[in-house]
Amino acid sequence: MKETIISVKNLTKDYGQGRGVFDISFDIEKGTTFGYCGTNGSGKTTTIRHIMGFLKPDSGEVKVKGLDAWKDSEEIKKYIGYVPGEIAFPDVESGTTFLNIQASMLVITDMSKAEQVINALQLDPTANLRRMSKGMKQKTALVAAFMRQPEILILDEPTTGLDPLMRKAFIDLIKEEKAKGTTIFMSNHMFDELEETCDQVAFIKDGHIIDIVDMKKIHSRPFREYEIVFLDKESFEKADTSQVEVLEKDEKNLKIIVKVDLPKTDGMIRELRKHNIKSIKEKQYTLEKYFLEHVKGENENGTSN
Repeated sequence: MKETIISVKNLTKDYGQGRGVFDISFDIEKGTTFGYCGTNGSGKTTTIRHIMGFLKPDSGEVKVKGLDAWKDSEEIKKYIGYVPGEIAFPDVESGTTFLNIQASMLVITDMSKAEQVINALQLDPTANLRRMSKGMKQKTALVAAFMRQPEILILDEPTTGLDPLMRKAFIDLIKEEKAKGTTIFMSNHMFDELEETCDQVAFIKDGHIIDIVDMKKIHSRPFREYEIVFLDKESFEKADTSQVEVLEKDEKNLKIIVKVDLPKTDGMIRELRKHNIKSIKEKQYTLEKYFLEHVKGENENGTSN
């Protein structure tokens, strides 16, 4: 059995007027990348602050490596690299000075990891810390979190302020940490970033976890969906669709969308070869589509998973 690194059990923090988190529970196993998805104000940062030991729960508990996050907060920080959602640096002259202070506090003598992340994110750490853009501050915070090569990374909206190229560089860094066995908890509202990096994703709304999905459910479905466009009406009408499920039929554009079980895919292709086909395209199933189908719709109807 895998070791549980982070355990949240019936955590409640009630700020009043529906704000806070309410009776949330989840476990994160060692080496897992766990995504936490929700809008601003949904409870993501409150959850993270409890994991970091900054807040005391009203009820429930949070444990990190078997230690109580509130009572043993100083101890658990030894294992964690952390990027907060709101970055506030001390009054020092440059990013380099800040990183050197952090390295001294953490007794880091090998700065090779810091240099690697600096290069990957194209950061100039010699810039004046107070005058840095939001993106540069975000990069500096990421360097500080990664450079200690922690056992656990806790990242609160880590790509805020990064341009698309730097988001790609960040994802590559996360994948490298995954390969090393680092446990990663990452809040994010970007479905594509979560889908590319996470093993599990929890959806939180109004302080309640409404679903936790294993990404294998997204990537390893036993069927596929295809959009098929025919060149002529005769082919459109005569194509045998008895072995597939027709989800949509568009006579005007000679287009159908079908769902086919994987073992029947070759049979579908053989049938289509008998007809004049303009195009066939697989409709990729994404985390966002899962959310829209299984989470948002059900939740709006007054039910939850």
